[in-house]
Amino acid sequence: MTELSSAPVLSTPAEHLFEHASPDSQTKAKAPRKTADELRQIYEVARTARELRMGKWKTIALQFPDTMLVDAPRLVQALKDELTALRKEEEESSGPEQIEKIFILADTSYSACCVDEVAAEHADAQVVVHYGRSCLSPTSRLPVIYVFTEHRLNLDETVEAFEREYPGKDANVVIMADVTYQSHVPAVASRLVSEGYTNIYSTAITHDPTNILPNRKIVSHSASSDSTPEGDSLKEYSLFHISTPPTALLLALSSRVGSLYIHDTPNSPFPSSSSLSAGRLLGRRYAKLLSLSTAGIIGILVNTLSVSNYLCSVDALRKRIAAANKKSYTVVVGKLNPAKLANFAEIDGWVVVGCWESSLVEDDAGFFRPVVTPFELEVALMGDGERVWGGSWWGGIEGVKAPVGKDEEKEVVEGKEEEDEDSEEESAPPEFDLRTGRLISTSRPMRVRKVKEEREGGEVKEGLVEENRNGTNGALALRPKAELAMVNGVVSPGAEFLRSQRTWQGLGSDYTEEESTAIEEGRRGVARGYTVGDSEKR
Repeated sequence: MTELSSAPVLSTPAEHLFEHASPDSQTKAKAPRKTADELRQIYEVARTARELRMGKWKTIALQFPDTMLVDAPRLVQALKDELTALRKEEEESSGPEQIEKIFILADTSYSACCVDEVAAEHADAQVVVHYGRSCLSPTSRLPVIYVFTEHRLNLDETVEAFEREYPGKDANVVIMADVTYQSHVPAVASRLVSEGYTNIYSTAITHDPTNILPNRKIVSHSASSDSTPEGDSLKEYSLFHISTPPTALLLALSSRVGSLYIHDTPNSPFPSSSSLSAGRLLGRRYAKLLSLSTAGIIGILVNTLSVSNYLCSVDALRKRIAAANKKSYTVVVGKLNPAKLANFAEIDGWVVVGCWESSLVEDDAGFFRPVVTPFELEVALMGDGERVWGGSWWGGIEGVKAPVGKDEEKEVVEGKEEEDEDSEEESAPPEFDLRTGRLISTSRPMRVRKVKEEREGGEVKEGLVEENRNGTNGALALRPKAELAMVNGVVSPGAEFLRSQRTWQGLGSDYTEEESTAIEEGRRGVARGYTVGDSEKR
């Protein structure tokens, strides 16, 4: 073994400290400073001030994404000046009024597309003004004013790209754009109609993610008919999308329209993509959910506290997971990252409860366990015989429904009891991981088990015993036969993982008897030299 000629390098050189800045942030930093007129136009200062005065709100929270925080101080001043001018006009007839207080919200608790009601309530805000892209998910507590901000669009270049893609004048095409370019859609549609296209449809923004086109309604530009495509008939139409959509929207659109063309723009916040990449992404998502079909423990990630009905969705997911004889644990987190979720090694997979855009974790290669959406979990919990994915996809909590009610579930269990009265637990079909081909024995830890109980007098009573039946003892207990940890009489896969697989189980253990030891005097002194006990030797 060769000897080291010098000490090994254990730290990063000082000159490399700031080398890992993202290119996007550097590009934004070099962008020219907006003029006062551009600031008022892009952030719609006049409209925002009018709506604030109409609502008579005095405590206002402005929510910015990270890329727009550089404009926040100047925008606050411009908004104060506009509110002051409107207030003076009204005070001439109604008298003096209280001056509005404005707060800036940065570093949102969850995704930037969602309204951060939690942070706004910390400032006792009466209204939130949300700037930038938004998923438009309905909120639960505070009113919201959305300012999507406007970006410039080269109309001639957009029309030329459309004509290259659809040379036939009778092509059935729906024109859609990112919310930051939505104001240009009517102009593009009118220009194409004047060029001779007969079946052109544009879109308008609605606050309904469950529409066939999320948060959009289709508007006809045909002089002969006002009818618009709906439902499955949209499969016969092509979609011309201005600016690259987020991945969640791309997957949803690709499964609902006949074809999809994306016209890239310079200010798009998302990387360029196409309908072909959407097909590959759908295949990856299907492979991802297959790993959850054999998961025994599923974690429910609550990634929002503002989207309406999220608590009902969490409850529905719990019931659906329990109906599949699996165990669920609920975890409330902020912004997701691999380090947070890796702390829960006992979880076999995660489902995200959030808005329909943030529920999709795109860059999930670094996560220890797969992370899926509620729709994907519903497909994963289906049996192997009925799991058929027709290409549809959705990322939000809309449509999450609980399984059959308790009474209906009881009837189903009783029916199974009569039908399989003589069968034993070992007669259940084996379950295999379709990706690896391995036999999985822990995919249904909460399964209802049939047991035989021998009573006094030789009487044998047979019946169904649920592993999640409530008990009377609150301490951890071992199940004598299967050696499973139980809490309150309920099988706890998490406690079983802690008992059998975790190397660090805390300062004490409920399963091993620890012997008391004598206290020994340790070292004492200063860092340059310690002494042990009464010894003076350092």
